[in-house]
Amino acid sequence: MLRDRREQNAMTGTQPGHTQAKGAKGAKKQGTGAAWQMDMCSGSVLGKMLLFALPLMCSGILQLLFNAADIIVVGRFAGDNSLAAVGSNTALINLMTNFFMGLSIGANVLAAHFYGARQERDLGDTVHTAMLLSIGSGILLTLMGCIGAREILILMKTPSDLLELAVIYLRIYFLGMTATMIYNFGSAILRAVGDTRRPLFYLLAAGVVNVVLNLIFVIGLRMDVAGVGIATVISQCISAGLIFRCLTKAEGGIRLIPRRMRIHKDKLIRILKIGMPASFQGILFSFSNVIIQSSVNSFGPVVVAGNSAAANIEGFVYVAMNAFYQAAISFTGQNLGAAKYERINRILYTALLCVIVVGLTLGNGVVFLGRGLLSLYTGSEMVVEAGLKRMAVVCRTYVLCGMMEVVVGSLRGLGHSVLPMIVSLIGACGLRLLWIFTFFRLEAFHTTTSLYLTYPVSWILTVTAHLICFAVIRRKMEKVWGSRTE
Repeated sequence: MLRDRREQNAMTGTQPGHTQAKGAKGAKKQGTGAAWQMDMCSGSVLGKMLLFALPLMCSGILQLLFNAADIIVVGRFAGDNSLAAVGSNTALINLMTNFFMGLSIGANVLAAHFYGARQERDLGDTVHTAMLLSIGSGILLTLMGCIGAREILILMKTPSDLLELAVIYLRIYFLGMTATMIYNFGSAILRAVGDTRRPLFYLLAAGVVNVVLNLIFVIGLRMDVAGVGIATVISQCISAGLIFRCLTKAEGGIRLIPRRMRIHKDKLIRILKIGMPASFQGILFSFSNVIIQSSVNSFGPVVVAGNSAAANIEGFVYVAMNAFYQAAISFTGQNLGAAKYERINRILYTALLCVIVVGLTLGNGVVFLGRGLLSLYTGSEMVVEAGLKRMAVVCRTYVLCGMMEVVVGSLRGLGHSVLPMIVSLIGACGLRLLWIFTFFRLEAFHTTTSLYLTYPVSWILTVTAHLICFAVIRRKMEKVWGSRTE
């Protein structure tokens, strides 16, 4: 009977505990909000997944284009040392932010469950808990980044001629962490209800400001890496302000009322239950990448600069694939909440097909265009050659990373987050660290190519393990679902 009521509510557009809007004004408001949202529990999976994923792909690519503009401006107008100083911070920034980014995944999954089940009050409590959590996370990250910047960079073996520039950039960057967290948690809430377009528009506005300020601060005022950092912080504040305003103007359960922001204990526990394992997984991946970055640093500034430029180009392939990871989370979460269990396998297969096509096409495409793309970042032929070595290994096999993340997204959408963390710890991070601390130390294997090969090998093992885990969990859950319908 409850399921019948949910289906009736979905067809009529009403929510439990809420009456239909009265009058033309109310209908207009309700229609406006619905226009940005998506019912992922009916209709074509492929069609809706593409509609959901394409704005995410554009958002990620735009963000990287703006980041690339940072690096290109620095490399061209401040020199290779400044380029290396900015690039060498990437792995460390990811390490320090991924913990809290994992918590936003917990908020996304929980919000998708409540939205699919039409539980408006629980959805509202989740939104207010998540946004307060984002503010606290950002403040903590700012303190950690500003206070510990120099010591952490020294531990990473950052070359002495890059250290001062890297410290300046890192400290300024982390001043904008509260804004970054607000944007990412807010985007996670909107993704849960199928809205991936407005975050794209907000990112576009902030990114244009970022590029203009880069040109003013670095080229006009010659502020070097400090100019890039300040431009980034200002743009982060703009995107955060826009997404915060969007939630305060929203209709229904996702509406944010600032004075009502507080931690709802039951929602926080459920966010942490899903988000904490995702956080630790992100930290573990980032930690292994920090170790790899430290190993790259040992080859000197030229290799560091080439590695940084190549990694930035790889990012375009990654964010395109990551859109289907996000789709797998939201689609699976909504359908689980709506008790549309029969669609869950189809969601995984569709997301895998999409990510394979995108990963193979873009991964091999950037390798083919590699020399020209790297030349945009630097005029040094030695730096270009160093970057090509990384791209030849990582970009060609990047599709494996996309497949791995899609399966993890489906597992998290089902509410399982601990198992993917354990599998990733053993299959990816553990193997990479083992290789670096054993074979890589041997003279015959102490090369950049040997170092980069740890990525595809770990992806192959991990995606295989994740697929086995999904099959086992799905079979167990089918037994539970079957008993509930009898």
